[in-house]
Amino acid sequence: MASIYPFRAWRYNPAKVSLKDVVTQPYDKISPAMQQAYYQRSPYNLVRIILGLPELFDAEKGESVYSRAARDLKAWREEGVLTQEKEPCVFAYSQRFTVPGSTEVKERLGFIAVGKVQDYKDQVVFRHEQTLSKPKNDRLNLLKATRAHFGQIFMLYSDPAGSVDNLLFDNRGPADGEVTDEYGVLHRVWRVNEPATIRLLAAAMSDKKLIIADGHHRYETALNYSREHAPAKSGAPARPEYAKYQLPHPEYPEAAVMMTFVNMDSDGLVILPTHRVVHDLPGFDAAAFSKAASEYFDIQLLPEADAPDYVATLKAQTGNAFVAITKSDALLLTSKVDVINKALAALPDRQRKLDLTHLHSIILDKLLGLDEEKVREQTNIRYLRDAAEAVDQPRRGEADVTFLTNPVTMEQLREVAFAGDVMPQKSTDFFPKLLSGLAIYSLD
Repeated sequence: MASIYPFRAWRYNPAKVSLKDVVTQPYDKISPAMQQAYYQRSPYNLVRIILGLPELFDAEKGESVYSRAARDLKAWREEGVLTQEKEPCVFAYSQRFTVPGSTEVKERLGFIAVGKVQDYKDQVVFRHEQTLSKPKNDRLNLLKATRAHFGQIFMLYSDPAGSVDNLLFDNRGPADGEVTDEYGVLHRVWRVNEPATIRLLAAAMSDKKLIIADGHHRYETALNYSREHAPAKSGAPARPEYAKYQLPHPEYPEAAVMMTFVNMDSDGLVILPTHRVVHDLPGFDAAAFSKAASEYFDIQLLPEADAPDYVATLKAQTGNAFVAITKSDALLLTSKVDVINKALAALPDRQRKLDLTHLHSIILDKLLGLDEEKVREQTNIRYLRDAAEAVDQPRRGEADVTFLTNPVTMEQLREVAFAGDVMPQKSTDFFPKLLSGLAIYSLD
């Protein structure tokens, strides 16, 4: 089953830099404005490695964002900005946050370690989303240039008793590092280097199956890179720093990737909705859309209101439902179960139960003409977490229609992933994200 290992992480040296100036959100969550802000924050901010800016005359100089990333990583090591742990360890990781749209404060617990990359067919690691070739090529180029992993794959495992969290967090003292990010999330990490604890942790995880919550592209990149570097002969070579403490380690460095493991049964796990904003449809007519949708949905005209009211209305529904916002109207669409089940008869029941399957297969595809390819390329669709911004865009004439959605539940995600299925694109938005730069796994 799951194989997890301690590692000699490279970490930012607090004597040289302040952690708040150098860590970042995951690379695919960094907007252009955030990228510029990170650049200005510190010459050692990790964005310069994971999402560097191209420079003039790169081609003429034989340079690229990837070659600069490798050069910066080497320099930061030599300058002592990054220092390596003396012993193999894992890191207990806490994130304390306020749930967006509420005053509720939660804490999500997990741990950072190195995990074995395994093919999906082995049924140890399960995905829930499709991947695209362009992001994987980008991450592969960075991995080849730097030979290091800077962010963690977000992995879920089941532990109803919470035994892993109890093992790692009981009797922990002050954190070894902490930082509050731009979303007000307090991130704290504790170094765990007691060999007995690490061995117990590895044993506790050995019977687990894992679901990728975030990081599908990076996981598949690491898997392909692992295959490319697999040694001709099996059998892990002797590694003194692990043998000394009788600790497990990867068969070869490329056979593993840095991961954060979170208990899917814990209260601190939050999935937010991702709203769909559809734009630039030729000849879109709100009245014609409503009439076409009435074949599959019961439609109720809602009074003009602010986004929180629409979100509250949607949350109160017991069946599959959406709120559709056009320039002129707000509509509550409630699925006609029998009609939609007939239209989606080719899909398994677990897929037919998903709100987003109804949205993508019926509304986007059948009614608006956005097939899987158009959705994948995002030519006519934007994905927004902020309901207020999603509602305002059609009202400002910047979009044709917005669909507010309820979040996928953990139970739905578990059922679909363990069955080997995938959900529509951008189905889950786990909050908060894992910071990049808390630890670095170098393959050299």
